[in-house]
Amino acid sequence: METITIPRGFRVTPEQFEQLAQAEQLARMELTKDGELIIMSPTGGTAGRKNSRLTQQLRNWADRDGTGEVFDSSTVFALPNGARRSPDASWIKLERWNQLTQAQQDGFPPLAPDFVIELISPSDLKNQRYEDLQAKMQEYLDNGVQLGWLIEPDTKTVEIYRSGQQVKILNNPQTLSGEDVLPGFILDLSEIL
Repeated sequence: METITIPRGFRVTPEQFEQLAQAEQLARMELTKDGELIIMSPTGGTAGRKNSRLTQQLRNWADRDGTGEVFDSSTVFALPNGARRSPDASWIKLERWNQLTQAQQDGFPPLAPDFVIELISPSDLKNQRYEDLQAKMQEYLDNGVQLGWLIEPDTKTVEIYRSGQQVKILNNPQTLSGEDVLPGFILDLSEIL
């Protein structure tokens, strides 16, 4: 089998992205609003374990709360700007999710989540610049996300992104609050940072 190297900045259409995603189910991919294809490296064990803890805590809260749906890092959302993005963990209000058709729910949901978490892994820092991840968080906000957390375990920092507000940086927080977007959700960071 012949292999190809995809250069940084390689561009495809949203339709081509969907064909690639169906054909190459082992690769995690994203598509920027400008059509740049991003191949994402798999995470290692430490990052995978931490991401599992994030999703577990969010899922447990959502099961008790009952007002929304939780998605893991394998879910790709078709954002309003045309990008196809896959946050590490996300949550959507139930009424917004239920407005989608079954086909939209089964495919790449055509909306931005209400809440997203991005956990920075060593492979993220190796293959992307930190500024790219910050731009991705801003893109989420620009497309309708209300609250987002960019978590950097190595430096024990969290950047909090809120719609219409400046980014807030926390150093070594023990917990994070879901505020009014996820009322009652408190993320315990003891096994994350």
